[in-house]
Amino acid sequence: MNLPNAVTAARIAVTPLIAWLPLAPSSTLRLTAFLLFVLAAVTDYVDGRLARSRKQETDLGRLLDPLADKLLLVATIIPMYVLMRPTAQTTEPWPVKALENVLPFRTPVGDVPLAWWIVAVVLGRELFMTIFRQAAARRGVVISAIGPAKWKTGFQSVWVGSAYFWFFVATVAATRGWDTPGWTAFASFNGIVGVACMVGALLLTLYSLGLYLRTYGRVFVGTPVRGRG
Repeated sequence: MNLPNAVTAARIAVTPLIAWLPLAPSSTLRLTAFLLFVLAAVTDYVDGRLARSRKQETDLGRLLDPLADKLLLVATIIPMYVLMRPTAQTTEPWPVKALENVLPFRTPVGDVPLAWWIVAVVLGRELFMTIFRQAAARRGVVISAIGPAKWKTGFQSVWVGSAYFWFFVATVAATRGWDTPGWTAFASFNGIVGVACMVGALLLTLYSLGLYLRTYGRVFVGTPVRGRG
């Protein structure tokens, strides 16, 4: 196994920790989860650069890299939904919610939870594109990532990073009783960034899916198209 593939394999190996650690009501474990996620997101970029610069692109790498990406997405969005789920306890002050592991983004206009349909759209799109790519490959067409899909991944990473960081700092703040203007301003800023990137990722998820269907849909009606780089 070459170095780029080893980096990808390591990313897959830490994915279960990234999924489990945020669910533990511990600021230390949630900080660890955030740092592991940042490391995984960085290595997603690094392993590709290494493979291209060293001319070590292999069939194993082409298999492992998208698998690692999809596992990381599932491993982050599920604990995010568990901790940011909509709840009927809207009258409870935020420290109580935080200590009860209900951690929606805080914004100047109120708490913003993670709705189930957003999870369904994000995961459903990934499942559909996996099947779509495999079906196109059987017809001799390679579907490469397009620009909006790459931007979607970027927005998605910032969204997840904001949520994971929020799980950590909100746990610390609730435990220590922080409720200063400075803390409120930070919580609102983090929430605005997280919600904005969530909306951006969702819109780009749908937009890129539409582009893929428009560009490559003809593959399945007898008019193959050439894959884009």
